Amino acid sequence: MYVCSCFGVTEQQVKKHAEDGACTPRQIASACKAGTDCGGCVRTIQAMLGRGACARRELLDQKRTPGSADRVTAGAAPDADQGIASGTGPVPGIATGPVALPEAA
Repeated sequence: MYVCSCFGVTEQQVKKHAEDGACTPRQIASACKAGTDCGGCVRTIQAMLGRGACARRELLDQKRTPGSADRVTAGAAPDADQGIASGTGPVPGIATGPVALPEAA
């Protein structure tokens, strides 16, 4: 069965790339372009990959421990250890508050 009709990628091809180490839809896309055109197959690829064991994912989980410098708690200010300069202010041209949308005609 075709998973990605845009590039003619089959279910068997996706499974083969997963067996070869692709753990995410992005890694599948890098291997065979599936999911890079219309995006209609990305959810199917996600379902095929599931949340099963992945050697790369297990390695990442081992590297990330509670309190590591790569995590920021929601709502908390970043630490100086994280390489984020404090006091830099907002980025010019980027809205930081509510944005007013134009009225529909």
